[in-house]
Amino acid sequence: MVVNQCDDLVIKVPKEFSFKENISYMLRSPNECMFEIRDGKVVKAIPVSGEVPLVEISESTNGNLVIRFLGDTHPINKKVRDEVHLYVRDLFDLDNDLKPFYEMGENDLLLQKAIDEFYGLRIVGIPDLFEALVWGILGQQINLTYAYTLKRRLVETFGRSIEWEGCQYWIFPEAKDIAKLTIDDLAPIKMTVKKCEYLIGIAQLIVEGSLSKSLVMGNGELKEAEKMLVKIRGIGPWTANYVLMRCLRFPKAFPIDDVGLHNAIKHLTGAEEKPTKEEILKLSAPWKEWESYATFYLWRSLY
Repeated sequence: MVVNQCDDLVIKVPKEFSFKENISYMLRSPNECMFEIRDGKVVKAIPVSGEVPLVEISESTNGNLVIRFLGDTHPINKKVRDEVHLYVRDLFDLDNDLKPFYEMGENDLLLQKAIDEFYGLRIVGIPDLFEALVWGILGQQINLTYAYTLKRRLVETFGRSIEWEGCQYWIFPEAKDIAKLTIDDLAPIKMTVKKCEYLIGIAQLIVEGSLSKSLVMGNGELKEAEKMLVKIRGIGPWTANYVLMRCLRFPKAFPIDDVGLHNAIKHLTGAEEKPTKEEILKLSAPWKEWESYATFYLWRSLY
């Protein structure tokens, strides 16, 4: 539910939501370039309907979210305001009822501690499909720190920005801007040639209209969505499931081959070796319908 108070938007949040825990997660990298945390508030440029409002997202005294438009980016059009509201709801996955997940996790040896420690954490989303796919590809076979470096180079080279109070707030490059590039154009980013090819190819598919959120969502079947994504050059099962988790919000998305997931399970079980796929399938059997959240909470337990 959204309440209009002057220019601000107020979003009522469910009991199973903690702004503090989500902010804590968002602070995991000092090299994040798509938003800034200032005094416990999120400042982010949100491109919607041809406009780019700069917003500050904060918590009210009664625990709800407050969206304040900054500078001269106050939208006059109600459609733009509504889309900003929907974007923030999606960003924090507010339409997902986590009660069943928490009830399941209370009796799960792997999840108990993480749920108790990070209660109210949501899968912080990447609402734009192109951005989610690019981020998934950038992170392939490198550490997270370098992935953030690559993303910053890409965004600051090919994206746009809004300036406010002496700071720049970046807008992720659009598919149409990357689709027309060559590998040589992307050379300053210092990605592998393969990753350059993947990014350009995916951007071209989106521009052509053969790849979109609605097409991937299809009939809502996870396996069909995964099949569609892995047919695309550069997208394997890990990247597909990562995007299905963080962008398309499939609760059963499960990047089972993820190294971070393996490390978390190894740590929590006290095992000397990383778990086999068969062991993970056995341990994850109780997570049915909540594999994405179980994975996200186990990732969070690593740092």
